[in-house]
Amino acid sequence: MGDGARISRRDLLRQGALGGLALGALSATGGAVLAACGSSSATSTTGPASPPTTAPPDTGSSRWWLEGNFGPVRTETTATSLSVTGALPTELTGLYVRNGSNPLQGASPHWFLGDGMVHGVRLEAGGATWYRNRWVRTGLYDHGGGLGASGAPGGTATLANVSVVSFGGRMLALGEVGVPYALDPADLSTVGPSLADGGGNGNMTAHPKIDPATGRMHSFGYGFTEPFLEYRVHAPDGTLLSNQPVALPRSVMMHDFAITGSDVVFMDLPVLFDMQGAVRMVSDPASGAVPYRWTPAAGARIGVMPLGGPTSAIRWVDIEPCYVYHTINAVRRGGHVVLDVCRLDSTFGPATLASASTRHRWTIGTSGSRLTFADEIVDVPPADLPTIDARHRGGAWRHAWLSEITSRPGEVAFSGCQHIDMVTGRLDRWVPGPTRTSGEWLFVPGGPGEGEGWVLAFVYDAVTDRSDLVVLDAQHVARGPVAEVHLPVRVPYGFHAAFVTV
Repeated sequence: MGDGARISRRDLLRQGALGGLALGALSATGGAVLAACGSSSATSTTGPASPPTTAPPDTGSSRWWLEGNFGPVRTETTATSLSVTGALPTELTGLYVRNGSNPLQGASPHWFLGDGMVHGVRLEAGGATWYRNRWVRTGLYDHGGGLGASGAPGGTATLANVSVVSFGGRMLALGEVGVPYALDPADLSTVGPSLADGGGNGNMTAHPKIDPATGRMHSFGYGFTEPFLEYRVHAPDGTLLSNQPVALPRSVMMHDFAITGSDVVFMDLPVLFDMQGAVRMVSDPASGAVPYRWTPAAGARIGVMPLGGPTSAIRWVDIEPCYVYHTINAVRRGGHVVLDVCRLDSTFGPATLASASTRHRWTIGTSGSRLTFADEIVDVPPADLPTIDARHRGGAWRHAWLSEITSRPGEVAFSGCQHIDMVTGRLDRWVPGPTRTSGEWLFVPGGPGEGEGWVLAFVYDAVTDRSDLVVLDAQHVARGPVAEVHLPVRVPYGFHAAFVTV
C-alpha cells in the first residue's frame, strides 16, 4: 500500500474502523463456530466494473473462505421462470433475500471482510418468478471494494454484508460498522445510504430488534472511541426517536443484544478492540491479523435497562468469560429476565481455546438491589444462526430453528436445520445429504399460531455446484422439503436473511 493510502492511527479510531469482522467467530489461524441444481429459461449475467483492487492476491489452499462454496461469485445474475420441485405454498408470497460477504475483486483477507452481496428469490402465487444477486453499492464498493482504499470503515464506508431488515417501508442492508444501505426490493438495486439510522457515531448493528407490541425498532451501534456504545429507538415509520450513549469502560465487539417487552439486555464480553491488529490488518491484509483480541482478564458482564431507556438506569452483573454472537430470544418472567443464547467458551483466541456454539439459558434476577445470574446448559448438537417467530420477539416463545454446524479447526462447516420445541424438549433435524449443505434457516409465518409457517434457506449441492432455495414445514422439518426452487447458479455461504413483502 502506497504512502497516500496508508491509514493513520488517528484516522482508524476517528472513523470507527473494522467492525466488519464482528460477525465472525473465526480468525484465519483458528477460532470458534459462529456465531446453498436447477435451470432457468431466461438468464443474464453481468460482471463488475474494474475499479482498482484493494485486496491481496489469493495465496492458495490456506484461504478456505475463498474456496468451494465459501468462495465469491464474480457475476451478477438475473434468472426468470425458475423450475420448482414440490409445491410452493401459495401464501408464501414475497421476496426471500439473504446477505453475505462476496469480495468485489475475488479476494479478501478474511471471510467477513468481503463486500456485501444480496441474493434474492421472488415467490408469488405458488411460483418462483426470479432470482437475482447484486453487490450492495456502498462507499467502499465505489472505491474499489474491500478495506483500505477509502480509509477505515464507518458511515457510508461500510461493507453492508451481514443482514437484511425490512422496516418502515424500506429494505435495508446492514453491516457491522457503518450506516444501513436501502435496497429496492423490485430488483435488489442499491438506493443509497440511510444516514439518519446511523446515530451519532454513524454505525448501526446488524441485529436490530422490532418490538411486536409497538412496531418500534430497537438497535445499537458500537464504536472505537467514546461513546463506545449507543442505543437507539426508531418509530414504525423509520423516524429516529432517540439515540442514547451507554457507558462502557472500553471498546468491545458487541454483535447482538436482546429485548423483552420491558427490558434491553446488553452483553459486555471480553473481545476487545486491538489497535495494533487493526492497523496491521489494513496495511498488510495478507498478515492474517485481526482487530479483536480474546481477553478474559477483562471480565464479562450482562446489563439490563428499561426498554426505551434511560440508559443511565442500566445495571450489570458479572458472569464467567464467554462470547455470544447470537441471542435467540428473551422474556421477562416476574422478577427475572430469561435469555436464550448461542454461547461460546471463547473466540478470537488461540485455536486451543476454540469451542462449539451451544444453546444456554441465562436467568437474570432483577428484583434485588443487585442483579443475579444463573446459567443452564441445554444439550443439543452444536448450532447457531438462530431464528424464531418474530411475532413473539421479547415475549414467551416455544419454537426456535437453528443452523446445525460441524466445524473443524479454523473453518466452519454447515450441515442442516434444527427445530427445537422448548415445551416438549423435542429436537427435530433435517440434514440435506452427504453432498448438500445449508446455512441460516429463516422462519416465515403462514398462520396465526406461533411456529405455523415455513423455514427457508439456500442449500448448496457440491456435485452440481448449484444451489436451491429449500422450503421446509416449520413444524415438521424432519420430513424434508415441501418445495425446492432450482437456481442456475450457486449461492455462496452467507449470513442473515429476511422475507420482504413491501
